[in-house]
Formats: sequence, structure tokens, C-alpha cells
Amino acid sequence: MLHCAQIFLPGSTVSIARQASEITLPAVNNGWHTVLQFLCNHFPFIDEDTWRTRIATGKVHWFNGEAITEHTPFLPSKRLCYYREVAAEPVIPFAHHILYQDQHIIVADKPHFLPVTPGGEYVNECLLARLKRDTGIDDIVAVHRLDRETAGLVLFSLNAQSRADYYQLFSSGAVQKQYQAVARLTTEAQAGSLPLSWHIANRIEKSQPRFINAIVPGAVNAVSDIVLSQRRDGVGLFQLTPHTGKTHQLRLHMLSLGMPILHDKYYPQLLPKQAIEFSKPLQLLAKTLAFTDPVSGEVHRFTSRFQLSAWSALTKD
Repeated sequence: MLHCAQIFLPGSTVSIARQASEITLPAVNNGWHTVLQFLCNHFPFIDEDTWRTRIATGKVHWFNGEAITEHTPFLPSKRLCYYREVAAEPVIPFAHHILYQDQHIIVADKPHFLPVTPGGEYVNECLLARLKRDTGIDDIVAVHRLDRETAGLVLFSLNAQSRADYYQLFSSGAVQKQYQAVARLTTEAQAGSLPLSWHIANRIEKSQPRFINAIVPGAVNAVSDIVLSQRRDGVGLFQLTPHTGKTHQLRLHMLSLGMPILHDKYYPQLLPKQAIEFSKPLQLLAKTLAFTDPVSGEVHRFTSRFQLSAWSALTKD
């Protein structure tokens, strides 16, 4: 099989992806005469001059490595490679850990603030890119995701032949996941005897802007169990078990209890974008991950090495 080549531009002030992203052109041509026209339409936040420069410098090409020009005609269903770039990529000054690796999977422990895969202003500073550099393996795929703000365990596939088996674990609900969170307590939560527990089942859908979600009326698609296990000085440590995997599910379910997770910049109020405050990570941690390996039959149970800083600060004495 042919693979998109890697590109390295030493000395550049722009952060450029070391590995190409791939896109398959639509099967139906909606009036695009050239690949350039398609790219400008498909990526409206990247101006035409930027695409022209990328094409001229070899950062856009067909999957087989054949270069394109600004005049290359649009070809339905053909695979295209391009290299993501950002003007100034943030550097996340926290280490990740590889907890387990065999010929099929890696289980990695992700720090707060580090994205799992490239996106937005992050190109090379993500957990996936770090693991590729650590292992020298290019064919690594995240089987599931965590928010950039969330720390904890992420499972990656190393083997294309067994990859579907691990995807199936998550789609069938055969993975047991438990999170920890820290939040300020309501008056009721401060008064009740421990442990306090809640079963939450509701519907979550995309909201506005599109990167946030909301609880809405309708058929249930998001289910979680939440337990308040410890409390101190008006703050609680919660154990959260998601039974579904909607984006921001646990953050919204904690909000629905009147106890949004500490340092959440999306809920209950979307805060303006600002410089990263490394001293205030979202107090949400993917703490444990357990499953029966679909290839070996081995029962795996992994525990994150990370701790939630707000709770550690309250209990350090």
C-alpha cells in the first residue's frame, strides 16, 4: 500500500505536521473545476493565497505522491494528502506515560491540556504524535478520545488487522471506564451522608457554537452514574461512570447536578479564549480502564498515575 510521505521544514517559524492528513474528494462534483477550488470551499477559514502557497511548496499532493498544481482538475473520489500547519503551536510542558504496549495496543496516560490527536492550533504537540516519536511506529490510531482538557487513560491501536476488534470493544460497551472529578458542592450535597449517588439519563446534542453540547428534551442517548465519595471544605471528590460516550457528557451531567467540574471553561458559561492557565486544569481524570482483550483473552485493568491537583491540595496535610 502507498503511504503519504512525511515532510520536514527545518528552521520554519510555522509548525507543520510531520505526517500528512488525508481526505477523499467527494464522489459528486459540486461545481469545483480544480482541486484548489475544492480546498477553498471545504476549508473556508484558510484563504486561497495560503492554499496556493502550500500547493506551490509541495504540501498538497495525491495519495500516491504525485504533485498537484493550482490548475489540477478536481477528480471525484480521489485521495488527497495535505499538511496541516499553524503559525504558533502551543507547547504543553507535561509528560505523558506509556503504561502498556504489546504488538496490538498501547495504553497511554495523557496529561491535562494535551490533545489526543491533531486539531485546531495543535499539529505536532499531541499525544498521538508523541507516541509515534517514542515508538518509531507510524501506524498508530486512537481507538477513543479524551477532551484536550481531560487527563487520563487512552487506548491506541498498533495493528491494522486487529484494529476493528478494539473499536468493537467501545462500540459494544465492553470497556469499563471510571473517571474522577472535583467540584464545589451544593448545600444538599454538603448535608447528605456519604456516599451520595445519582443516576443520570438524558439527551445530549450539539449546541452553539458547535464545539459545545447541551442537554435537550428527547430520547435518552447519554447515561452516567455519579457518586460523591469524599468531601472537604465545601468541595467534593466524585467517581463518575459513563455508560455512553457523548462529547462532554460527564461535564454536562455534573452541571445538571448543580456542581460543574472545577475549572471548566465551557460549562456552565463559555469563557472567552485566553492564554492557557497551566495552574488551573479541568478537574476531570479518566482514572481507570478495564476490558477483556479481544485478541489474547487477557483481562486488562489500568489505572492513571495522575492525580487531580485541586483535591490533592485540599488533602495534602
